[in-house]
Amino acid sequence: MVRSLKVKDYMATKLVTFTPDLNVVEAMKRILARGITAAPVVDEAGQLVGILSEVDLMRVVIQDRYYNEPLGIVGDYMKTRVDTVDPNLDIFILAERFIHEHRRRYPVVCEGKLVGQVSRRDVLHAAVDYRDR
Repeated sequence: MVRSLKVKDYMATKLVTFTPDLNVVEAMKRILARGITAAPVVDEAGQLVGILSEVDLMRVVIQDRYYNEPLGIVGDYMKTRVDTVDPNLDIFILAERFIHEHRRRYPVVCEGKLVGQVSRRDVLHAAVDYRDR
């Protein structure tokens, strides 16, 4: 019997995360320094409350350049509606979601808490592992 490959077996668990009250320019610096395109936003309890991406930060650039307004905090720019996946989701079902929803990654949430992140590349690793059995 072939065991099902689960998201939890392939997800990244050491993530760059932000808090909603972090200065947005500091968040931008961290994204650039780490070479990432987005990061989950969590509250003090580790609950996922949003995600901040390079696209969201473009609003910061525009606001700074054209409106010369104070830039604010992560909570002012993050998306609060975040599609997530469960750590026990079958990796091949996730592959279908990636195809249909055109995402690069999903935060992995268990009981409201961020426990990891899974990317398209993680699914490819799982597929290779499956083939090599």
